[in-house]
Amino acid sequence: MKFLDVAKVNIRSGDGGNGCVSFRREKYIEFGGPDGGNGGNGGNVFVEAVNGLNTLIDFRYQQHFFAKNGTPGMGKQRSGKNGTDIVLNVPVGTQVLDTQKNLIVDLVTKGQRSLLLAGGSGGFGNMSFKSSTNQAPRRANPGLKGSEAKIVLRLKLIADVGLLGLPNAGKSTFLASTSNAKPKIADYPFTTLVPNLGIVAIDNEEFVIADIPGLIDGASVGKGLGDQFLGHVERSSILLHIVDGTSGSIQKDFETLIEELKKYSYSLYLKPRITVLNKIDVLTAKEIKQKSEILMKLSGSSVLCMSGFTKIGTSDVLRHLSIAIKNHLLTNSAKI
Repeated sequence: MKFLDVAKVNIRSGDGGNGCVSFRREKYIEFGGPDGGNGGNGGNVFVEAVNGLNTLIDFRYQQHFFAKNGTPGMGKQRSGKNGTDIVLNVPVGTQVLDTQKNLIVDLVTKGQRSLLLAGGSGGFGNMSFKSSTNQAPRRANPGLKGSEAKIVLRLKLIADVGLLGLPNAGKSTFLASTSNAKPKIADYPFTTLVPNLGIVAIDNEEFVIADIPGLIDGASVGKGLGDQFLGHVERSSILLHIVDGTSGSIQKDFETLIEELKKYSYSLYLKPRITVLNKIDVLTAKEIKQKSEILMKLSGSSVLCMSGFTKIGTSDVLRHLSIAIKNHLLTNSAKI
């Protein structure tokens, strides 16, 4: 399935049905009077987060979503039928924005539904205008028009951990070796072209990891692919920064990614971050020690070492992530 995380669509709610002007005229019935029914209400437009979707690709092939109009009222006090509502089913984590990029609603839980446009109200028939001083009203209201709008759907995947790193840092290899995900892996840059989600388990605990395309210098201004997908790790509790241990300059690699995080979103830069030196299976003990010390000075915290390919140290990394997620949840609960 192709991946699409931004879509522009047109939506319109239904018009209300017109009220009816009608009088009761039946043989052998002495008293007649107004009996025109009300028009039906126009259909509403809703958006709902559902399971089983992880892309907005359906909205590439259909961009117009119109609810049905209400039907007019009729004689014999018959009201018109309400127009059928329309529901846009989207993945959990989808944001709805207006054309000015203002947030309308953020759908972060399964089953969450929001009204985007209300249908027009149906008009009153002449039966509704009958009174003691107006026994035979000959007026009815037209139904109100529905509304129309253009909206932007933007998907931000919901994951506990967001993987960060330059191209070929080994993010996809780590995800493939620790989860049920099957990302594409190769020895050239930008193997990851779309975000990947994987569920990992350690010590009877499960959490979700998101892998995005690698970042390069200038990603925050549109170079490479990573800037298109950084939004998918904005919801993550923890960031896992994977550094390629075979790189000629791990200091430059580290500083490049950190600088791009700051430029893209300072709040993303401030998220809790765990730094990992990867590909230690092809490094000597001396090289591992030297490069770990460099990363410790740059990150200001301890550094984990692993090999995503041979799975050396990956369990230790997962345990640190599990603990960090629990601490993050406890901290947020204390703030509420």
